[in-house]
Amino acid sequence: MVTHPHVAPEWLALRQEDILEPDQPIIDPHHHLWERSGGYFARELMEDLGAGHRVEATVHVQCHHGYRGAGPDALRPVGETEFAVRMANEALASGCRTQVCAGIVGFADLQLGAAVDEVLMAHIEAGQGRFRGVRRLSATDTAVRTHLPPLALHLLADAAFRQGFARLQPLGLSFDAWLFHPQIDELASLASAFPDTAIVLDHLGTPLGVGSYRAARAEVFAAWRSAMAELARRPNVSIKLGGLAMALVGFDFHEQPLPPASEQLAQQWRPYIENCIELFGVDRCMFESNFPVDKGMCSYAVLWNAFKRITRGASQREKDALFHDTAARFYRLQPVPTTNRRQT
Repeated sequence: MVTHPHVAPEWLALRQEDILEPDQPIIDPHHHLWERSGGYFARELMEDLGAGHRVEATVHVQCHHGYRGAGPDALRPVGETEFAVRMANEALASGCRTQVCAGIVGFADLQLGAAVDEVLMAHIEAGQGRFRGVRRLSATDTAVRTHLPPLALHLLADAAFRQGFARLQPLGLSFDAWLFHPQIDELASLASAFPDTAIVLDHLGTPLGVGSYRAARAEVFAAWRSAMAELARRPNVSIKLGGLAMALVGFDFHEQPLPPASEQLAQQWRPYIENCIELFGVDRCMFESNFPVDKGMCSYAVLWNAFKRITRGASQREKDALFHDTAARFYRLQPVPTTNRRQT
């Protein structure tokens, strides 16, 4: 079974780097707060935010934590939004300069069809102006056994799911998709059916590198890029550039005696990230941390240094889009886009 690597703070501390381009504004559009493996809450997130990168805001993304312990089953996931708001207020009260959980992405069972409206409205109310959208996991592959609960095949094509999905856009909500690279065409079909709904694909579509895929990295990359090229034809789809430190991708940095340096990460990740930027453009791409999941293989400081190394030859406008402005626009966040802020 493939599981997330255990976070080992003592091991991560063996790799220290100076912060590259410390004045570059960043929005981290994908992290989780939860109680697993000792807990990753506002305090732990703020410790990582204090690494030295200029992170102005973050987005908490659905992770099945904080659900209500009572009440109708459909409404219990609203507890995660309530939990994320508490984390945001805790960070604010502590004097944190980053807008923690400026956006919140929660869970709603879209297979409820039109009845999901009640759940979505409850999330919006609980979010106190922070709720931005829904994530519904569909990451599954018959050749890979993961820590994830059993997920239905071809969920994105399910008629009831699509009835519920149709309720997002009228409420101004977006959709986060997490799936594996053989499923990217299913997301393309969904995006074509709902061209006015904003969709973001998490973790670059997770090109698998485990199980039977481990010995076929070149073939996987070719299939992944072909599917991503087709997906890029849907203008309502954006991409999160990250998640490559998940064990599912197969790089195994966590098995080295020392944590990877940002140069090593940049070298390994560059083909995936540069291909996405080429296909989707900087205005539909946003870097993400995927912490604390990716923290099993690298520190927050090293992760963002790697992204900055990959974009070293980009223009300032391109960097601003990738690190900040695309996320601010997609999640309708309050921070002023960097292009406008620099003119004032």
